[in-house]
Amino acid sequence: MKQRICGARVIDPACGRDAVCDILIEDGVIAAVGEEFPAREEGEEVIDARGLVAAPGLVDMHTHMREPGFEAKETIATGTAAAARGGVTSILAMANTLPVIDSPERVAMLYERAKRDARVRLYTVGAVSKGMQGKEITDVEGLLRAGAAALSDDGVPLMNAQIMRRALQRMKPSGLPILSHSEDGDLVRTGVMNEGALSRKLGYEGRPAVAEELLLVRDGMLAADTGGYVHICHVSTKGSVAYIRQMKAAGVKITAETCPQYFTLTEEEIEKQGAMAKVNPPLRTQEDVEAILEGLKDSTLDCIVTDHAPHTAEEKSREVPKAPSGMVGLETSLALSLTVLHHRLGLPLSFVIEKMSTAPAKILQLKAGTLQPGAPADIVLFDPDEKWTVRPEHFASKGRNTPFAGWELTGRVRRTLVGGKTVYNAMDEL
Repeated sequence: MKQRICGARVIDPACGRDAVCDILIEDGVIAAVGEEFPAREEGEEVIDARGLVAAPGLVDMHTHMREPGFEAKETIATGTAAAARGGVTSILAMANTLPVIDSPERVAMLYERAKRDARVRLYTVGAVSKGMQGKEITDVEGLLRAGAAALSDDGVPLMNAQIMRRALQRMKPSGLPILSHSEDGDLVRTGVMNEGALSRKLGYEGRPAVAEELLLVRDGMLAADTGGYVHICHVSTKGSVAYIRQMKAAGVKITAETCPQYFTLTEEEIEKQGAMAKVNPPLRTQEDVEAILEGLKDSTLDCIVTDHAPHTAEEKSREVPKAPSGMVGLETSLALSLTVLHHRLGLPLSFVIEKMSTAPAKILQLKAGTLQPGAPADIVLFDPDEKWTVRPEHFASKGRNTPFAGWELTGRVRRTLVGGKTVYNAMDEL
């Protein structure tokens, strides 16, 4: 089957392209990108993309699909539908399901479910420790052979340095990272928000910034010691950005991510919205927000992810100390990033696409993040200037737990293609 996307502004950071041109697709693969092509053939699907940006589909390397075990919160079907609606064509699902994805057989099981139900490309993490208990290392090589795209105990800190060190050593030949949930478990065990004057005012136990920075430094040191590759999840503090910057300068194999909530919100949202703004690591101060933005600008922070973490309405209606942490983000991440980074700060569209597509694809060694000929036709078409209001009741995700409800954002996905197949079309919602 042949398709032609016509008249889009094509932005592809992988090759430096930013020009109005057409994209030819043959059998789900990019065939050519340019301005002059042969006449349209009979039966060729034509997508009029004038006024829209065409970019490589987003790669979200940090999501929680909740399946198996927590299907009341999310399923592969609903989570990947949310991804498609947000322009995300590849997702990495964390292993903290029930049962934990900690064996080659469970990796295979998840991929069978994804083959049946996923609307976008789903890759899975394998756990570093069995049952994510931090006591015994998993079959690292077996997990990789089964198709695990990385290893992580994300959801809980891996406090056992010996297991982390061994895992880094055994992952090294693959060139793939271990994703570190960098929070010292002993320091955050009872904390519900950022530790500081506001937590004391509200009477809540705090999660200090140093808890994130301690484990980050430990894992960076272990990566330096072993020559392994560590990727730091959901960076939230000024100190973390500074330590990662130092480690990169010293040649440590380390990359890092942050999420839109950490460059758009502060701890004050806990006072305003209660548990809806409760996440781990917690929202921090304005000083931290500014440091995260600087870290993105100078590439200390390599990519933007969502840490998409759906919960039921009942769970999030509880008092802050008793409510679970996490917020959904797949359907708002691009628009939030465009609103803040492009429209407010004036950073180029290519900057946003690089952080949300090209860079994470490179980290995970995926055939994604580019529109060059030969690449899969995983494409997002979006209007960078369209304004819209976040209405959680319209989400495809089962999760409605977002602190961005009612926000007016600028930049909206109009169509998402995976392998040339349209998996989301905004016109269908009219």
